Amino acid sequence: MMDDAKLLEKVISEFEALTHIPRPSGHEKAVSDYLKKHFEEIGCTVTQDEHFNIIAELPATKGKENAPRTILQGHMDMVCVAEPGVSYDPLTDPIKMQRTTEYLTADGTSLGGDDGIGVAEILTAMQCTEAHGPLRAIITVDEEQGMTGARHLSADHLKNAQYLINCDSEDYHIMTVGSAGSVNLDYTRALTRRESDLPAYRITAEGLRGGHSGERIGDGRGNAIRTLALVLHALAQEGDVELVSLTGGTARNAIPPTAEAIVRTAMDERSIARLLAAEEKRFHAIYGEADPAMKFTLHPAHEAGRVIGEEEQRALIDLLVLLRTGVHVMTHTQTGGVETSANLGVVRMDENEVHVAFFPRSSVNERLDEIVCETETLAALTGFSLVVGTASPAWRENPKSKLRTIMAEVYAAQNGGTPMKIESIHAGLETSWHASKNPALDMVSVGVTAHGIHTPEERIEIATIVPEAKLLMETLRRIAE
Repeated sequence: MMDDAKLLEKVISEFEALTHIPRPSGHEKAVSDYLKKHFEEIGCTVTQDEHFNIIAELPATKGKENAPRTILQGHMDMVCVAEPGVSYDPLTDPIKMQRTTEYLTADGTSLGGDDGIGVAEILTAMQCTEAHGPLRAIITVDEEQGMTGARHLSADHLKNAQYLINCDSEDYHIMTVGSAGSVNLDYTRALTRRESDLPAYRITAEGLRGGHSGERIGDGRGNAIRTLALVLHALAQEGDVELVSLTGGTARNAIPPTAEAIVRTAMDERSIARLLAAEEKRFHAIYGEADPAMKFTLHPAHEAGRVIGEEEQRALIDLLVLLRTGVHVMTHTQTGGVETSANLGVVRMDENEVHVAFFPRSSVNERLDEIVCETETLAALTGFSLVVGTASPAWRENPKSKLRTIMAEVYAAQNGGTPMKIESIHAGLETSWHASKNPALDMVSVGVTAHGIHTPEERIEIATIVPEAKLLMETLRRIAE
């Protein structure tokens, strides 16, 4: 095995080559072509499917032909974002990687370590592992937007293998052994508009922490959309309130930190402010420690526009109040872990229609079926149309996993006996789709330590790159033995 310094440079050089190729989700042909050629150069037989997924087969080293086949898996696309004021076209501009003594970062943009560094580790392991059984690399497209690559990957590519190591986790010290399934639920309702001459006000719920609806849902944080819907419900109990608009959230899988409503009402501003103060106090009694900075603001709204119909307004507020957002069920297999949750992610309204995005997750597929049933009932009761998307299956933990045992032993040996943390996550991984196509696959997910993914602050801890590479290669060697 090469020494640590050379191994580090090998992984970083593989990763840096990927940063030169623009690869936002949905635009992966160039990087797919590069990977096809590169895997062929290192001795693989390569298939590039119609979606541009790459499947690369590497024969076993001499004498290890009868060892079980292991799949190494990652994704080639990345989330492309830039700092305000930075000129960056994700379709044409490469990432400008920067290197300090501690981190790999990018100059003003996201780095693409998710999952470029995982792909680099796979390429390195396939070239540098001295003894291994048959290996198969599967590098998918469009993981970030819709897991298109994993969803459409032929089940044939997951056959004849015993183990699968996904390289898309974000902490070297943690092995993921299960992940949640999810389903997109989209409510829509047509709107009618009428004129109103009542005074208009802008009410905003702001200062909430928000966060990833899988990673942070168990923190007990508030949801700005539901919080504002409760305010509108309370206002409607006090007097006539007419709704002009209600908006909030940026993505279905992000807890909304802000939401805004424009209302027309005969209530005086002082009465509205008093009600908001009471609602703010009630919010902090429930969420104070988790969301201490939440507040309501109230301002007159000029040129507010027309209001929606009374029945439509009541139906929308009822829907937003009744949709259960937050934790539904805690898991029984992991202390502090969430089994089932849902996030009220986005509400958007224009002159003619309102749209609400709701996003449940669960490690138990049957729980998702229950939530879909509930939401279909709510749609019927409130007059909304509901589109139920394709459900992503859950990847349930396998307590008898041999791969988990092997990798945990390797990690402990490399870290002075310190055990590796093993957990299931309340977020989606491509392994869910692999498990649905080959339930017999023994799978884990690992990765280098990264911070600030999907942001311009994204950075990779260089100190974890070599240990992660050694973890992969020694695991492959022990499987071969």
